[in-house]
Amino acid sequence: MSAPVARIRVFVADDHAIVREGLVQLLQLQPDLVVVGTCAEGRESLQQIRALLPDVAVLDISMPGLNGIEVAAEIQRLGLPVAVVILSMHSSTEYVFRALEVGARAYLQKESAAAEIVDAIRAVHAGRKYLDTRIAGLVAGHVGDGAARGPLELLSRREREILQLVAQGHSSAQIGKLLSLSPKTVDTYRSRLMQKLGLSDVVSLVKFAIQQGLVSLD
Repeated sequence: MSAPVARIRVFVADDHAIVREGLVQLLQLQPDLVVVGTCAEGRESLQQIRALLPDVAVLDISMPGLNGIEVAAEIQRLGLPVAVVILSMHSSTEYVFRALEVGARAYLQKESAAAEIVDAIRAVHAGRKYLDTRIAGLVAGHVGDGAARGPLELLSRREREILQLVAQGHSSAQIGKLLSLSPKTVDTYRSRLMQKLGLSDVVSLVKFAIQQGLVSLD
């Protein structure tokens, strides 16, 4: 009698409850997949991923705390054996290349996720990359194109992290507590990133973060 095939352990992170629960229900119908955890917030997602060590983490880009790309970057930095699938409302090449640069193996638009998420999970678990059809076409059209890189590439990982937290309405003191930095250091980072982006006030900073998909309006 043959031994049962081990199921692929999946973690799902999305701040929209309906999307998250829908994905979980879809994945649980697959005999070779099992959902081992879910979360609605980026920083907590990273903590759970470190503890659970799933085979695959499905991450929404626009999450509070840390966005999905920053979580993917931390997974890569920590050397965790977790394959990452990114979900996004955005299809620009900048997002796709940023995700791939930090180790994500798959990038799906949310509108196609229900149809392709299972194939993507199986692909990345097998060590392959997976881009949905539209994204693959965009990437193919920009290979070697320097225009694919945008203003976020000017910022360091820490500056992008602080940008997201500022845009979410956190004060310098709150950000300092979250990142183990002094409020003065946070202010220095904020001034530096505003200078790099050519922005003069927090309102412009928030608007920029929304346009770049670091935070959502809902």
